[in-house]
Amino acid sequence: MSILVTGARGAVARRLVSLLSARGVEHRLGSREPDIPGTVLCDLSDPATFPEALAGARSVFLYAEASGIDAFVKEATAAGVEHVVLLSSSAVLDPAAGNQLATAHRAVEEVLLASPLRTTLLRPGAFASNALGWAGLLRAGLPVRLPYPGAHTDPVHEADLAEAAYAVLTDPALAGRAYTLTGPQSLTFADQLSILGRALRRPLSYETVTAEQWKAEAVAHIPGPFADALLDCWAAGDGVPAALTDEVSRLTGRPARSFATWAEEHADDFRDRG
Repeated sequence: MSILVTGARGAVARRLVSLLSARGVEHRLGSREPDIPGTVLCDLSDPATFPEALAGARSVFLYAEASGIDAFVKEATAAGVEHVVLLSSSAVLDPAAGNQLATAHRAVEEVLLASPLRTTLLRPGAFASNALGWAGLLRAGLPVRLPYPGAHTDPVHEADLAEAAYAVLTDPALAGRAYTLTGPQSLTFADQLSILGRALRRPLSYETVTAEQWKAEAVAHIPGPFADALLDCWAAGDGVPAALTDEVSRLTGRPARSFATWAEEHADDFRDRG
């Protein structure tokens, strides 16, 4: 069994590759920036890179990229791929969600499910690693600017996502289903900052800003449609606890890691490096 792991520079893919390597599972890495030794060029928006990347693969761990998904399915089928595990998003579960985040992931899911490829869908909610977006301000001792500090999310550790992906890639009995993956707690952004503060051994603060202010500040690193999608999600979760599942433990055999665990492991990312 050979597994192609796309998005090799991503946090989940890196953790997955470590698991596959440690257990001796044959795999190859694909990336649009193949700067890691042994990585093949695989740009999910460029179909010309698909044939070489897919050669010999029987399973694929796939990041969602709607622009090239039709060509990817065609090439994967021709290459003899049997199983695709898609890192999707729980945003697809809201039938009323028409934002770009939900639409893009839903489009990829629909193409895969209509294909001859056996498809497993991993649908995480919020990544715990989204908190890294606050690192620059916190390293500088500045408050985090939040449009909805009371918005709840279900932060899930990237290691849990990788272990879930490993489980469905290596156990045929788990494949061909959809899994909604969450962390073990519903936490507001204010809660997350409090937990990070405990990990850093210092209090952290935030400043409430308008949605328009936040979007104007985020435009340099978050495209407008995705910023709008995030704002919509946060507004809907303001004061509303996130729904949680036990599917991480179902797939991995142990409880999902807490945000406090993630914060302790990543505390150095938030400390002044001067």
